[in-house]
Amino acid sequence: MRVVYTEGHAAHAPKRFIMRGEIGQSPEKPERAEILLTAAREAGHELIAAKPHGVGPAARIHDGGYLDFLENGWARWCELPNHADEIIPNVHSGRNMHQPPQHVVAEAGHYQADTACPIGPGTWEGALASSDVAVTAADLLCDDIEAGDRGAYLYALCRPPGHHAYADQAGGFCFLNNSAIAAQRLRDRGAAKVAILDVDVHHGNGTQGIFYTRGDVLTVSLHGDPAVYYPFFTGFAHETGEGAGAGANINYPLPKDTSDEAYLAILEDALETVATFKPDALVVALGLDASEADPLAFCKITTDGFRRMGQVIAGAGYPSLLVQEGGYISDQLGANLAAFLAGFEGNRA
Repeated sequence: MRVVYTEGHAAHAPKRFIMRGEIGQSPEKPERAEILLTAAREAGHELIAAKPHGVGPAARIHDGGYLDFLENGWARWCELPNHADEIIPNVHSGRNMHQPPQHVVAEAGHYQADTACPIGPGTWEGALASSDVAVTAADLLCDDIEAGDRGAYLYALCRPPGHHAYADQAGGFCFLNNSAIAAQRLRDRGAAKVAILDVDVHHGNGTQGIFYTRGDVLTVSLHGDPAVYYPFFTGFAHETGEGAGAGANINYPLPKDTSDEAYLAILEDALETVATFKPDALVVALGLDASEADPLAFCKITTDGFRRMGQVIAGAGYPSLLVQEGGYISDQLGANLAAFLAGFEGNRA
């Protein structure tokens, strides 16, 4: 399998993560990508360095004011007296606050949904490099499709992840929505309809928000029940899209400790939904954090479960782009990726 990657992701190295009031080290660290890249290399996959594409592809998805904050907010933050070494909001523009931000502290609360997406001096460079991976892989897939290869597939090793990023808001370790950027790139290059299948353990709330009123991109997400799990406020089964997007957003909230067999049965149902949509290409938002060993564990998917997951998704037969989302450091992280890629590729042989 062709694996697109970048070393540029390492510019983003977050230090803090606040969960349930506890301040700890962020689990979304550069070592994640190093583990995944090593697993892909040792499995014999072809490595392809991403090409720079600038901010243009991200601007097809993201708000201009938000992109300006990501690129330049750090410089404004550094003008503050006694500023911290990362931008973390201490006030958010809640449901009773409606004025636009006029100060960098207000910008942080407006553009960062939570305290899991600290911004440091290299965050913009790292996030843009991650977007470059998604765009490079999407272009390669489009080249294959244009050449008549409807069975083509690639893996985009994106880090930091992206599916919690809205058009105008970071959240959940995510800044630029790589899966959404890839889907838009496929649309711009001729795919009439694109489906995004999100198998990360957390709901792809940013992706849902970006495409919620569009009918040309189907968003399907399997994830831990948001009644009790991040992101809490989105990902419920009744959220099915609006306007032109009515019926083009499907959520499958999963109970805690969902295991391989139950998950795979729901995945089969999700792929039937995708088949009804008849997409020209499939983007898989590939989270590995449904693993039984993940430090943010909610589900109990085994390494063999990831292999079978890859097989099932590959069996749908679409030109496919696998975009890395979550999956945090554990003894099984590299093995889970290797298993998924092997299962996918084995069912396309």
